[in-house]
Amino acid sequence: MKTYLFALLALSSTLAFAHNCPNEMKAIDAKLATKPVLTGPDMTKVQAMRAEGEKLHKAGKHDDSMKALGEAKKLLGI
Repeated sequence: MKTYLFALLALSSTLAFAHNCPNEMKAIDAKLATKPVLTGPDMTKVQAMRAEGEKLHKAGKHDDSMKALGEAKKLLGI
């Protein structure tokens, strides 16, 4: 019974994490809409990481997506 509960908890936390990608993309988009002051290379990298995060999310690679989106958020200061 404990094993079953642990497996259920692990699965539900993974699903919650996987569904957070769209929220991360929305946060990045909202920050970009404010036209933050970034150097040209940093802005290019943010846009590339945002696009990569969405691509990975659509491919079901949520851990990799969250890493890419996290890097974009870090550059944006969020």
